Amino acid sequence: MSLTTSMQAGQSESPSGRGLGLSLIVIATAQLMLVLDDTIANIALPSIQRELNVSSATLPWIINAYILAFGGLLLFGGRVGDLFGRRRVFRIGLGVFTVASFLGGLGTSAEQLIAARGLQGIGAALTAPNALALIATTFPVGKPRNSAMAVYGAMSALGITIGVLLGGVLTGLLSWRWVFFINIPIGLAVLAGSGVLVEGERHSSKLDVPGALSGTGAVVALTYGITHAGEHGWGNTVTLGSFAVSLVLAVLFLALQARGKHPMLPLGLFRDRNRSGSYASMLFIGAGLMGTFYLLTLYLQQVLLFSPLWTGVASLPFSAGIILGAGISSKLVERLAPRLVAGPGLLVGAAGMAWLSTLTVGSSYAMHILPALFITSFGLGMGAVTMTLTAVHGVAEERAGVASALVNMAQQIGAALGLAVLTTISLSAANARLPGAAMALQEGLAGNDAGVVARAGEALTYGYTTAFLAGAGMLLIAAIVVIAAVSTRRTQGAATADAMA
Repeated sequence: MSLTTSMQAGQSESPSGRGLGLSLIVIATAQLMLVLDDTIANIALPSIQRELNVSSATLPWIINAYILAFGGLLLFGGRVGDLFGRRRVFRIGLGVFTVASFLGGLGTSAEQLIAARGLQGIGAALTAPNALALIATTFPVGKPRNSAMAVYGAMSALGITIGVLLGGVLTGLLSWRWVFFINIPIGLAVLAGSGVLVEGERHSSKLDVPGALSGTGAVVALTYGITHAGEHGWGNTVTLGSFAVSLVLAVLFLALQARGKHPMLPLGLFRDRNRSGSYASMLFIGAGLMGTFYLLTLYLQQVLLFSPLWTGVASLPFSAGIILGAGISSKLVERLAPRLVAGPGLLVGAAGMAWLSTLTVGSSYAMHILPALFITSFGLGMGAVTMTLTAVHGVAEERAGVASALVNMAQQIGAALGLAVLTTISLSAANARLPGAAMALQEGLAGNDAGVVARAGEALTYGYTTAFLAGAGMLLIAAIVVIAAVSTRRTQGAATADAMA
């Protein structure tokens, strides 16, 4: 049964009017909470390190544990939702995430905190793909679904900025523990409101356990390798070993999917060049989203010496740009082919990042940083929403969860890859100008040595601008992929034969 036919057949069960509005609030709030946790803990890391006496080598894993579990289990979470009910799995994921947040707030050691973050990632992986799939099964084809997808995309961007802003406020006024406790009332409220969502059909196929293990292992190993490379380099033995393990498991996974009767990932999803192009472009969009935000956050704090709170405030144009881009693109795709919306949008984003690559140690926030940041995020918003709509276009309802999971997974892996690549480029370029530039800056500030501060600031700025230029190249590649591969004229429709294969 196609997605369109299924929704027509189940119209009596679908919410309308006020019910659709409440459904959107529930889904958007859940997405906001999940993305918020990508960044909210970053601001709290120095406080956590001091209170729990966490070593510098262990500290990054408070962030990485969440990324690894989230990225590695997304495909599994989408498939479980297809089989056992998306609303049910959405609720289970929210429950796990909320409990994990409570445990994280109570953590008394680095090990407990890392374990809680990993559990948060598991909950997020069960929740995120089913939240996106619930949009497809709850909102009618056309304007309602396009608008819902625009709000969903905007929440992804807003969550990144709010995470930094809220993390700074909670850590400064209360305690780092509240960056975890804040999820409890939000999670409980979303759980209470989830009754308005449409469960949709459950499917009788079996869960592909060998496929789940090999597929999840491949993504976890890849994500671990990317994260490890950002810290220790691409030629590190552990990094290369992780990539090798990922490759072996990926080959095993693909062999199992090609031969299995009940594959976790129907390979027919990739036969549609539009869908494959959408997934590929989302890798680069994810890299642009997280890479831009992370690098600019460091620039504002290390070079312009903004406080964590003011850094969050200064990042608000990033969210404004994506919200506006998402809203405009959701209207344009009703009249224009997706590549005519996403392609130019990504070119605009690339131009914005190229503008950011011209920053200096004395750049004006109002005249340089703000407009360049807004333009970059506006282009990313146009590309992200349009490609998300295209990726779930024409997918049979029983595979909506998997198709949605792949969108999330592509963006999550892209974010990890973008952070690793752009951070490595930035560090290498900065250290070429001044070895240990970041440490030199801190020592210069502590000793009130204006000369050292100036040299370190120039070196760091050179590193960040070099990485921004590389980021512009990533978005340019994404635009080329969209223009070359995405040829459909619509972003919704009945399931195609290929999608059903």
